[in-house]
Amino acid sequence: QVQLVESGGGLVQAGGSLSLSCVVSGSIFSKETMGWYRQTPGKQRELVARITSDGTKYYRDALKGRSTISRDNARNTVYLRMTSLKPEDTGVYYCNGFPANYIWAKGTLVTVSS
Repeated sequence: QVQLVESGGGLVQAGGSLSLSCVVSGSIFSKETMGWYRQTPGKQRELVARITSDGTKYYRDALKGRSTISRDNARNTVYLRMTSLKPEDTGVYYCNGFPANYIWAKGTLVTVSS
C-alpha cells in the first residue's frame, strides 16, 4: 500500500511563507507525477501544483509566482514552498499522485491570518 505523510502546515500571517513536505512510501516514487491539493469548506479538493517524474511543473494560477513545487527522489519526498501567503490560501493541503489514485492521508492545515 502507498502511504502519504504531509507536514509543515501551521498558522502564518499574510505575507509570510511556509514549506510543506510529503513523504511517500510503498510506490516507485521516482516514476510518478505528484501533486499538492487543497480543500476548503464548501468546495471540493483541487489541485494546486504538480510535478512530473522528470521535473516538469504545473501551478494553479492563484499560486503561480508565489509557490515552488520540488521533489527529492532519493528521499521519496515532494515539497511545496509557498510565499507571500494570502488568507485565501487557507486550507488543508494534501499530497497524492496525479491522477489522485491513492487513499488520502490527513493532510496538513495551513491557516493564513489577515
